[in-house]
Amino acid sequence: MTDRTAPAEDAPRDDSAATMHIGELAERTGLSLRSLRHWDEVGLVQASGRTEGGFRLYTAADERRIRLIMSMKPFGFTLEELAELATAIESSPTDPLAVLPADRATFFATEMRTRRDKLAAQLQNADALLSRVSANP
Repeated sequence: MTDRTAPAEDAPRDDSAATMHIGELAERTGLSLRSLRHWDEVGLVQASGRTEGGFRLYTAADERRIRLIMSMKPFGFTLEELAELATAIESSPTDPLAVLPADRATFFATEMRTRRDKLAAQLQNADALLSRVSANP
């Protein structure tokens, strides 16, 4: 990470002051530059700042949001739904559905359970196939 102001070596690091360029963020998260730019353009994860030259600058909080969204991707939600759910989780980490309107909270609770069950079944099928293939080298 690149610091706007470098702290003393033994001083605690203030992540709110640390920034990174999009390339470093892509490397740290495993997302492509294209995906990060797209997510920024659609408002899913916006850069916290820009350099004088216009390059995106991201913070540790931006990276945490990206990792949160990446953890939600297997559920197959739209980008808008991912943004809605991520914002709810960030707003109320202990009870994110409480900050949503009742119909949206019900939607997410129901869909996440249904989609999780589907993912679990897919994983079981993958494990069974892997066992079958691994048994016959």
